[in-house]
Amino acid sequence: MARTAIVTGGLRGLGRAMALGLLGTGHNVVAVGHIAEDVAVMQGLAGDAASRLHCMVADLTDAAACDAVVAAAQERFGGLDILVNNAGLTFTYIDPDRFLNGPRKFWTLPDEVVQNVMDINYVAADRLARRVAPIMIARGWGRIINVTTKLTTMNMKGAVPYGPSKAALEMATEVWAKEIAGTGVTVNIVNPGAGANTPGMSEVMREWSATGKAAKLVEPEDMVAPLLFVVSDAANAVNGYRFDANTWLHDVPAEEAARRTGRPAGFEMYPLSDPFAAKEG
Repeated sequence: MARTAIVTGGLRGLGRAMALGLLGTGHNVVAVGHIAEDVAVMQGLAGDAASRLHCMVADLTDAAACDAVVAAAQERFGGLDILVNNAGLTFTYIDPDRFLNGPRKFWTLPDEVVQNVMDINYVAADRLARRVAPIMIARGWGRIINVTTKLTTMNMKGAVPYGPSKAALEMATEVWAKEIAGTGVTVNIVNPGAGANTPGMSEVMREWSATGKAAKLVEPEDMVAPLLFVVSDAANAVNGYRFDANTWLHDVPAEEAARRTGRPAGFEMYPLSDPFAAKEG
């Protein structure tokens, strides 16, 4: 039986690529976004898999909307197995001119901007995780996947409130993984690992990347391989890890790529356990 995934921010950018990757491997997908015009595009891209796709436009800052997303997955597909917390507000929302004028100081940011970023980037992910965890635990299998960012992005000058919101989700991943261990459900991170070529990326950053002034941007499709490993049965013992798309190895088997590129979520030096140790040698 096909497993069912919720992908937030799933109608464009990284989320759309991950949703399409899941559809392409036989999963049912509830793709959640906030722009109605993206629904038709997503349904068109799904092609023959469109019958396994349910698109929703929802305001994830609203608790009732989070309830509705979880309910839709269960009602539409009869279950819920995977949550990808990808929805997020980025620097282009917080400070559109940062690459031209330099980042704004934290004390100049409006309350509304700070609240909205925290509500989408952390609170919505937390709400959804709290709603899906009991469902997955009862089924004896599940995956919660969070999209955070690099430590050097979290704590860099001018990163407020984006960096702190992602730091909160990073630490939540570590805590959730510890608390859910042994239930058949895992909590991990799949990240770009660098700036991503998404609609939210500034044109200035795209130009800098193309000319070598900044690091090469990660393409949304690069997120698919690590995601598909994390949601596979081969990753049943992988809990509390992070996998970055920009370091993922595409020329080796997925489990080997995970073993060589994965590292613990959070800011601790050591993982909860080494899921790959028994398979070495």
